Amino acid sequence: MKLIKYFIQFVFIIILFFLFKILRFKLSSFLGGKIFEIIGPIFRSEKLIHANIKRALPKINPEQLNYITQKMWNNYGRIFAEYMFVENFRNNKLNSNIVVNGQEILDEIKKQNKSVVFVSGHFSNFELMVMHIEKSGIKLCGIYRPLNNFFLNGLMEKIRKKYICKNPIKKGIWRLKEIINLQKKNYSTIVMIDQRLSEGVKSKFFNQDALTTTIPAQMVKKFKLEVVPIFIERFDNINFKITIHKPIKFLNEFSVKEITDELNIILEKMILQKPEQWIWSHNRWK
Repeated sequence: MKLIKYFIQFVFIIILFFLFKILRFKLSSFLGGKIFEIIGPIFRSEKLIHANIKRALPKINPEQLNYITQKMWNNYGRIFAEYMFVENFRNNKLNSNIVVNGQEILDEIKKQNKSVVFVSGHFSNFELMVMHIEKSGIKLCGIYRPLNNFFLNGLMEKIRKKYICKNPIKKGIWRLKEIINLQKKNYSTIVMIDQRLSEGVKSKFFNQDALTTTIPAQMVKKFKLEVVPIFIERFDNINFKITIHKPIKFLNEFSVKEITDELNIILEKMILQKPEQWIWSHNRWK
């Protein structure tokens, strides 16, 4: 039954992808957003989403709660449609849609040929953020979570590897060895630290314990790497601003847990900048 369900989803998405390709970037992004505003609430519990938002914004009123929920689905749908145009972003045909603050930081990392750990979350169109780091000439590996739908996952892995990040690594603590081997070749790593995990350490996230990846902290401790927070936000619907923050050098006496706690604080600040552009539909505190 699950096989049939996944195949039907795959066929439906392929049809949408072909439609988006015909309609081009601006209209496709708009249409993807509207489609997800309609179908998103069918597949994810609004009760769960609202509960998650209230964890971060306990004083939020119902009007703001509904606004953030609607805009989250709209952003989610836009990302979905924009996968058909990552080739155009990669080949600089849509460069005018992206502005970057802190490019000099990436340029310095490239110039020194050093490894760092980039940390961020699933904001706006996060794939463009990963792509930009690699386009800046930095050797990069990115950790990702495979999709449950294995038909669709094969397609998405192909798109990611060809246009977004040439060295994708499936998430999991057991993949740390693979990351370390690339780091020894001066590869940097980008980790979305907002993913829900079944392993990691319990770290405060909006004042409640959440299992959080320790991969960035472990790499900091093992290789004395700097951490570079990076953030992307959407504006005017189809434009993006990427902000690269100054590298953080943690003192040797910081433990893995303490580093992880600090990174969660950074993540919280990013989320609060544009709460409607973060994905609230996962039970991060489960």
